[in-house]
Amino acid sequence: MTTITEVAKRAGVSKATVSRVLSGNGYVSQDTREKVYAAIAETGFRPNLLARNLATRSSQTIGLVITNTLYSGSYFTEMMQHSARMLEQQGRQLLLVDGKHSAAEERAAIEFLLDLRCDGVIIYPRFLSIEEMDSIIAQHRHPILVINRRLRQHTSYCIFADQHATSAAAVEQLILLGHREIAFITGSLDSPTGRERLAGYQTALAKHGIAFDSARVVEGRWQAEQGVMAIEQLLTQHVRFSAVVASNDEMAIGALRALAVRGIAVPQQVAVVGFDDIPLAPYTLPALSSVKMPVTEMIHETIARLVAMLDGGDIRPGAPHTGTLIRRESLAAGPWLSRATQ
Repeated sequence: MTTITEVAKRAGVSKATVSRVLSGNGYVSQDTREKVYAAIAETGFRPNLLARNLATRSSQTIGLVITNTLYSGSYFTEMMQHSARMLEQQGRQLLLVDGKHSAAEERAAIEFLLDLRCDGVIIYPRFLSIEEMDSIIAQHRHPILVINRRLRQHTSYCIFADQHATSAAAVEQLILLGHREIAFITGSLDSPTGRERLAGYQTALAKHGIAFDSARVVEGRWQAEQGVMAIEQLLTQHVRFSAVVASNDEMAIGALRALAVRGIAVPQQVAVVGFDDIPLAPYTLPALSSVKMPVTEMIHETIARLVAMLDGGDIRPGAPHTGTLIRRESLAAGPWLSRATQ
């Protein structure tokens, strides 16, 4: 096995210089760096990362924990893509670890990344409670930032969107457009996002004096086929609705298809709105109206805050993010507005 001494000898420099090149610490001229890199390539030298991390007290790596049930959606694709790109610009590496299926496994994933000497960890928790996350953060020296949860104790360590307020605002826009009979397809109700978006729907109805009808609520689990099944259930049970809001775009696209198969025109007979504004949303027929969530902005804030923490900066709690309804062809005025203008 090639050693750092052999690399130094071939490059004509000291071992200390090779170490500085590998760690990125200390000044080394570009000419010398190129000599060291050439020697590494010629000798096939592979540095012992653990030893280097121990020596420098920094691995230049950031861990990201997401449970595997969330990998498939565009929301999480965008999150991972921007995380990797931003960290690359910072000269850091992203390590993705599966949070699997329980709070214990999410906790184990965090511990695994810290055992690998990641400088910090970002987690999008699904199972760990707010109390558990606050406790984990308090127990560790390395920063652990939480996306999409509002912590009670470590408010500087969480970056989140107000799902409740965003959902309420979107549903309220439908009400102001003259819709009163609004169906709602939930996300998984074992997820905080699913519960909060449903609660926002209920809040908007209550604000405008519209009675909540449980028959208009169908539980989904984020997949397009649940959007199809939700529409079929509503129609089979003869539930009246002039608009349907789905908790993500995949289910909204399923709803569009089910309505088309039944010969129900969108938006003339039923308006359809989704969440997340995935790249496909403008290209459905009709183009899907959707609530755009600020995923990119949240990731930018998360990475910036984490880097600032690693640099010893003073961090203050940030304001919650909110989404914006992007209106496209699938949204039109409802029957109540039409009556009012007659």
